[in-house]
Amino acid sequence: MYYYRFNGCKFFSMDKYEELEEIKENTFFNSIDETIYFLNKNNPMHSRRAFSVNDVSQLFSKDESVSILYKNDVTGYAINPIIEKLIAARKIKSINTNYPTWKDELKKLPNKWKINVMALGDVGSTLLIGLVLLGKDIEIGIYDRNEEKLMRWEKELKQIRIPFNVDCFPKINILNEDELFECDMFVFCASKGIPKVGEQLSDYRMVQFEENSKIISQYAKIARDHRFKGIFAVISDPVELLCKVAFLESNKNDSGIYDFNGLASNQIIGYGLGVMNARAVYYAEKDPAFVHYKNEGRVFGPHGSGLVVADSIINYDEVKSEQLTKKCVNANVEVRELGFKPYVAPSLSSGALSILATINGDFFYGSTLMRDAFFGSKMRLTNSGIEIEQNNLDEKLRQRIETSYDELRRII
Repeated sequence: MYYYRFNGCKFFSMDKYEELEEIKENTFFNSIDETIYFLNKNNPMHSRRAFSVNDVSQLFSKDESVSILYKNDVTGYAINPIIEKLIAARKIKSINTNYPTWKDELKKLPNKWKINVMALGDVGSTLLIGLVLLGKDIEIGIYDRNEEKLMRWEKELKQIRIPFNVDCFPKINILNEDELFECDMFVFCASKGIPKVGEQLSDYRMVQFEENSKIISQYAKIARDHRFKGIFAVISDPVELLCKVAFLESNKNDSGIYDFNGLASNQIIGYGLGVMNARAVYYAEKDPAFVHYKNEGRVFGPHGSGLVVADSIINYDEVKSEQLTKKCVNANVEVRELGFKPYVAPSLSSGALSILATINGDFFYGSTLMRDAFFGSKMRLTNSGIEIEQNNLDEKLRQRIETSYDELRRII
């Protein structure tokens, strides 16, 4: 193991870095109070720029597929006991130095988040209401290409006030398009081609993929041009596929060659799975057969077709899990059959509430790159990066997760 010091930070690695100041092991472990960094050299196309190290095995393994959802056998790994304690305290951040922008990972999370929301349609405006009512110590920027819509929501949002405590809600600013990436989190809510109520389609989300891919590609490239260092949050459908489009398109240079100077994969988070968990809870409350989901259940995978609901990660029942999965996937169809677009619960459960959990360091459901596809799971954003929950999962559940993952990664 090599130990280094650079710009006030401490690093360790199995690789030699001539450009960093090498230090002795005892010097390295003297007075560690903040995050330290483990450096690796993995393929940026299939590996995150950074993540929070959950267990010792992640220092040795290069596999970042859905296997990162499973607890690993950590016996047999020889490592300094202090490193083990730092991993347990989530104080080690793994950084992939094959990203030219890897030093961006040395910055700390903001104390006060500035969140810019693009597109104020049904989803964007409902999400904003949630952020305004529940957000604390944040600043919100709003943008829409439709100037009347932008002016309308500036007036509506700023007229939400509590008597005798009129300044308790977040500050709201109207943005120009060139100001969109002057923030800590950019929230992409733009969407085109949303199916009308009454249209009979097998998967409403996939209908939007072609048009929404064009829009997100444009803004991913703008993020690259601005050297955006914050979170690129994707709300629009199909969430996981649009995350992958944003990652790929932002990392191409003018010649169409991947140079990975754009958005790092871990900068992009998909926010679609939160509502699937909420729907599972809804059905669990309606049927005693599923009530244990509320305390033991999990959701994995994409928002829509391919979703994996586990009724319990303690006593997994495949039949009940499949039944609950079907209910959650069809929940939006039920609302459409009543004559309404199903956007309120997704905007709040997947959007506003999950975004606020992210910036507060709480666990939420989100999608991040797992080797070849953006895939959803329980996670949180820490000072050492995104931490993905790991569990000892039933073999049948693992097979469902891996099948969903394989189907997703074959699309793009």
